[in-house]
Amino acid sequence: MAQVEIYTTMICPYCHRAKKLLEAKGVPYTEIDVMTDGKLRAQMRERAGGRTSVPQIFINGQHVGGCDDLYALDRQGGLSPLLSQAV
Repeated sequence: MAQVEIYTTMICPYCHRAKKLLEAKGVPYTEIDVMTDGKLRAQMRERAGGRTSVPQIFINGQHVGGCDDLYALDRQGGLSPLLSQAV
């Protein structure tokens, strides 16, 4: 199974939506809450190529993007193959 990391905040509806899709696919993920930790937010921004919005999602270290990007990848049939790859 792939290693999935998702940078979130507790109040973000897009974060909840992205996690819901991952949960529906039965995928465990590591959630990194950046709401009150500036160092984690800076880490997210660096890893995500300057993006500051949440969620920012990584699969096996590869930046997938945000919630809309995750759903688009799923619609195009690209999400399941990524999720099935082991680290």
